[in-house]
Amino acid sequence: MYSIVVCGVACSRMLLAMRVIAGEFRSRVLTAPQGLATRPTSDRLRETLFNVLAPRIVGARFLDLFAGSGAVGIEALSRGAAEVVCVERAAPTVKVLRQNLERLGIRDRIRVQAASAGTFLRSSTGKFDLVFLDPPYDAAKEYAETLSFLGGVRSDPMSQIRDMGLPFLAEGAIVVAEHRRKEVLEEQYGSLHRSRLLEQGDAALSFYQSKSSG
Repeated sequence: MYSIVVCGVACSRMLLAMRVIAGEFRSRVLTAPQGLATRPTSDRLRETLFNVLAPRIVGARFLDLFAGSGAVGIEALSRGAAEVVCVERAAPTVKVLRQNLERLGIRDRIRVQAASAGTFLRSSTGKFDLVFLDPPYDAAKEYAETLSFLGGVRSDPMSQIRDMGLPFLAEGAIVVAEHRRKEVLEEQYGSLHRSRLLEQGDAALSFYQSKSSG
């Protein structure tokens, strides 16, 4: 079994129309905050992401960090994920996310955590098969800290990471980070190493796996 973590973005009061691409809720319309600090994952990029993850999505525990509108997490559920958790700290964005869930009648099928990615990871005891993170493109610190944490790197002596063995990732888990194409992420964060890089327009997807999972 595999899980996905998905990371979202900041919000504004303007709304952007999106759609679910495939699966149970195919073609259903979603809304997402739009603004200078917001960059919802495009339909085309989501399709690319899930084309790669398709063999692993059914039955997966999927984590969507910086979840924004929840479009990635909703897509995962639509395609057969067994459990989806969306983590987003911006209150106006959480409101839009919950409205999308209400509109689809799935508020009880996706768990929403109104918290920062770091706060959630430090308190979570679950293990995920697929993790997707999508911080604001300019938030270099968020990328480094989140990927390092998932890779088992202690950020400070008081870190609540329980061991150095990827405590939040199931065996064979994949972590995917969406980022600006020209911003190069590290090849390795602790026990995570990049196994694939896909570029599309101005965006890119970096796929990471633990060394132990091959």
